[in-house]
Amino acid sequence: MQIGRVSGATRVLGKSQGYLGLPVRDETINDTVNGPGTPCMVTAWLPTPAEILALMGGAPVHVRILGAEHPPIMVEVGEVPDA
Repeated sequence: MQIGRVSGATRVLGKSQGYLGLPVRDETINDTVNGPGTPCMVTAWLPTPAEILALMGGAPVHVRILGAEHPPIMVEVGEVPDA
């Protein structure tokens, strides 16, 4: 997967630590556990052509979280970009 630039990005994480830099959009959501106004961050990832073929063949999406504690996450498909 390639790092994408999420629409409306508000900051970039990790660049000062030596990573490529991950654009994020800060939002709040109405979460069923934490309630309205729950802060979250949205990122965009773009599959390569080979990964698209693998996904079409039934390959799963893996999410790798660095560290030993797993925060709650959501995985979804974004909007189709305008041509």
